[in-house]
Amino acid sequence: MKTFRRLCIILLMFFVVMALTTNILLFRTQTRLNGYYRVEAKRLADEINETGTYDLSHYTTITGVFSEADGDLYTTDAHYVIIRANGSLYRAEYAVSRDRSYIWILNGILAVILLALTALMLYLRRHIIMPFGRLNDVPKELARGNLAVEIPEEKSRFFGRFTWGVNLLREKIEQDRQTELSMQRDKKLLLLSLSHDIKTPLSAIKLNAKALAKGLYKDEAKRQSAAESINSRADEIEHFVSQITKAASEDFMNFTVTKGESFLSVIISKIYARYAPQLAMKGTELVIGHYDDCLLSCDIDRLGECLQNLIENAIKYGDGKQIALRFDKMDGCALITVSNTGCSLKQKELTEIFESFHRGSNADKIQGNGLGLFICKRLMALMDGEVYADIKDGCFEITLVIKLA
Repeated sequence: MKTFRRLCIILLMFFVVMALTTNILLFRTQTRLNGYYRVEAKRLADEINETGTYDLSHYTTITGVFSEADGDLYTTDAHYVIIRANGSLYRAEYAVSRDRSYIWILNGILAVILLALTALMLYLRRHIIMPFGRLNDVPKELARGNLAVEIPEEKSRFFGRFTWGVNLLREKIEQDRQTELSMQRDKKLLLLSLSHDIKTPLSAIKLNAKALAKGLYKDEAKRQSAAESINSRADEIEHFVSQITKAASEDFMNFTVTKGESFLSVIISKIYARYAPQLAMKGTELVIGHYDDCLLSCDIDRLGECLQNLIENAIKYGDGKQIALRFDKMDGCALITVSNTGCSLKQKELTEIFESFHRGSNADKIQGNGLGLFICKRLMALMDGEVYADIKDGCFEITLVIKLA
């Protein structure tokens, strides 16, 4: 706020200085123009010397010429200058221009501009700077986890949607926090319950194993029954372990998809606008193949997220020469293929790349968590689509299959 106020003061002072400078120059220019009569008086003297007569229509400031024969040369109420021509003295009367209306008009225009500039700065201060100042601490508080921070409502068309969006962000963070706490609570209860349930078959296994180890069962039928009991209890433990594994993996499958319809061209335009400048700076060629625009049955935001994941992977794991998008149609579906040159992934790894936390052999020195393709596959499944990968001619290709609307 202080910086803006200081900037406004400097701007207004600069404008006032420029206005004063302009006025000084205009007054000086008018003074020089008022001295033009001397030039015309010299021309008049030269004309009388050459022709013996004169024509006042050729002069703009000279209004009358009088000789000694006309009486006293020095008695007049008009402005005049004495010239000598053909050995005689002449009084050349001239008019002094006092019209300064153009200066006042210019000053009026400058005053209007000053008022408009002041009004603009006041408007910016009230509708942009002050609302923005009230929101300065909101991102910092949200980053600290203070979701109760007050977000002032703004009716300004500049910040109304912004504050609405920040409120949505806060609500989403709060919702995600509650979801995470609920999941953590359910997971802890599940682990406690399963750990308790595992103790029973585990105790039975240990007892039967000790009995068999000490040879307490002399009868072959009893030994066989003990072995079957151990196997049965092991199956129970395996079932509990499966439940734990399922509970752990479900955390990454909690996605929401809102099915709708969107044109393919809208999605591709957004992707191109997002990545074309970035790839151009890296020297990577972005090729968008020919496609026939069509209406897709999908969640446009989630499909865009999938494409972004694929292009980000192409940037990270490709050789930086080319990233291409190709399009096709098959069996009522649109196919979008994202490919990148410089594939170093092995063919046998294609069956594993969609698993959570899996990272390929080409990802040793590249940061990541191995969830991008897993999320992509899950989102495509929720949109009734599919995704598959292939390696062709040294290029890694990922194809999204989306149903047509």
